[in-house]
Amino acid sequence: MKTERESLFRAADGQPRGYIDAHTLDELWFHTGTACNLACPFCLEGSKPGDTRLDRITLEDVQPLLVEACARDVRQFSFTGGEPFIVKDFVRILRHAASLRPCLVLTNGTEPVLKRLDQIASLRDSRQPISFRVSIDWPERDRHDAGRGAGTFDAALEGVRSLAALGFAVSVARQAEKDEDGAAVDDVFRELFVANGIERGTRIVSFPDFGTPGSAFDVPEITEDCMIRHHTAESRQQFMCAYSRMVIKKNGRMRVYACTLVDDDEDYDLGGSLAEADDRRVYLRHHRCYSCFAYGASCS
Repeated sequence: MKTERESLFRAADGQPRGYIDAHTLDELWFHTGTACNLACPFCLEGSKPGDTRLDRITLEDVQPLLVEACARDVRQFSFTGGEPFIVKDFVRILRHAASLRPCLVLTNGTEPVLKRLDQIASLRDSRQPISFRVSIDWPERDRHDAGRGAGTFDAALEGVRSLAALGFAVSVARQAEKDEDGAAVDDVFRELFVANGIERGTRIVSFPDFGTPGSAFDVPEITEDCMIRHHTAESRQQFMCAYSRMVIKKNGRMRVYACTLVDDDEDYDLGGSLAEADDRRVYLRHHRCYSCFAYGASCS
């Protein structure tokens, strides 16, 4: 019987497990912490009010990693949560990061954003552009609010409108269903945008159900042979773990993880700095890796 550690490198049938070797660092993600103003039952981070699975970050926490990333010619800084705008230090963090590189912020667009619009407006003169992605799960109010809470659909739409009115680029993240007609769903969203004073051409990014932290989906294992037969050298470079890393704060320490989707598994902890994470091979064992393998995935 294989040990847990051996299972990282080999599939259940003994074949060598598929892996990705990073070829660059284009994008560095920061997790602002799993605390959120909402408690969505499907949240891939398990975020909710007061949650402490991952700690909230400060500017002092991220500064050394920002410097290290710039020395590696990183292209973009991106931020996710939890809800970034409930973090007291977040506007200060974002202002500093945007003095160095373009930034992307993933947000639910609701009360924490709407209450801080004056502070967010002060970021318009940042040296580098800041863009936002607001989560609107479904184009129907009742269905969206059933997961996120009453009033969150209208609040998120207001968040999109307000951020766009301030001059920021805004996209929308939605949930995707298996075998859906993605173009048709996007068309419904575009009609929703028009009806609510949002630019029809607003970018829409869809994501499958990744499950909650620690969940175990029954998906095929990814072997070295799979990566050769179903992927090319070029397509392997499109996996997020080939060009990005995620920084989290856990138990008071900043840690670098392989990507935005695997912070619930310590086998993907690559070290306390980007230098420690260099040349660390990423084995595709996590069930969320299969989404990247089968469908392609990017949180950017």
